[in-house]
Amino acid sequence: MRHIHRTRRDWATDLGLVLFSALFAAVSSQSIPVVETLDPRWRTADQMAGGLACAAVLLRRRWPVPLAVVLILAGTQAHYLTGPAVVAVFTVAATRPWRATAWVAALIFAPLPVFLWQLPDMPEERAGPAVTYFALLAGAIGWGLFRRSREQLIGSLRARAELAEADAESRAERARMEAREEIAREMHDVLGHRLSLLSVHAGALEFNPGAPRAEIERAAGVMRESAHLALRDLREVIGVLRAGSGTGEDERPQPELPDLARLVEEARAAGDRIELTGPPDGTAPALAGRTAYRIVQEALTNVRKHAPGAAVDVRVAGGPGEGLTVEIANARPPGAPTGGPGDSTDGGQGLIGLAERARLAGGELTALPVDGGFRVRAWLPWQG
Repeated sequence: MRHIHRTRRDWATDLGLVLFSALFAAVSSQSIPVVETLDPRWRTADQMAGGLACAAVLLRRRWPVPLAVVLILAGTQAHYLTGPAVVAVFTVAATRPWRATAWVAALIFAPLPVFLWQLPDMPEERAGPAVTYFALLAGAIGWGLFRRSREQLIGSLRARAELAEADAESRAERARMEAREEIAREMHDVLGHRLSLLSVHAGALEFNPGAPRAEIERAAGVMRESAHLALRDLREVIGVLRAGSGTGEDERPQPELPDLARLVEEARAAGDRIELTGPPDGTAPALAGRTAYRIVQEALTNVRKHAPGAAVDVRVAGGPGEGLTVEIANARPPGAPTGGPGDSTDGGQGLIGLAERARLAGGELTALPVDGGFRVRAWLPWQG
């Protein structure tokens, strides 16, 4: 047996329909033809059947089709069942499948051809109520179909709204993830560069404790500055993550293509042997310039970690229309077979991040061993 859970609104609706059925029977009783030869007990039985039918309206949610069939068949012999039959037929049309509604409609209108054929010879006191009966049931079917179509439309619109809301939430979540990934890439590049400089100078002090005081002071100054900048960058990113948005990333000063000279000078101060060619004259697009800076920064960090002491050649060339080409190549490190950024102990995640950064900027990046060293080459679009 199907369990039906009624809310307070459902109970109010059902009781209202019971009341409607009873009032309809009471109002229409004046138009019921009275047959003088009919036993009065039949009229009493008809009224009792009408009362039971009104109460049976409460079953319309559990057994709508059986209730409608019983009331339609019984309504051919009892006059007080029209109101409950209208309610039952409306329920079938509004809640049951099309096929069930069609079968109930066929049961209702099956006698209609015979009725129309007999209509000219039928007394007016019988013809009027019969026409009204068919019209009421036809109206109940039409109203029920309209109600069901409306509910289906509302359900469809609600589902589409929920889907759109879920899609918007998914897009927002992807945007947040992309922002966090961008922050992670920035910190991988920035902190890796700062900490590698700090590590180089700390290693130099460890292996050369008898260095001149001026050299020790210079190394300590570079270490202090690198640690300070690393902590500043870390605080900024933590603030962005706590805020839950990417606005902090946009507020930080972003490196540009002319800042490459300063980056190379910092690396040279740490003892790296770097030859810089370029960058070209002209104002490069902000995205291309920042991406080129990060590529060079990460490549120098990788050389410092995996090919210490190797000479590095950095070339940056290009211009509007032809794009920006960035190439970082390191020779074989002293006293080692082969080395370079590709020999990273982190599984090449740095190179993967560089390739992804170049792709997001609309360019491409390749990295491969060359003559015992390693070369990273990137092309970035230069629009304007």
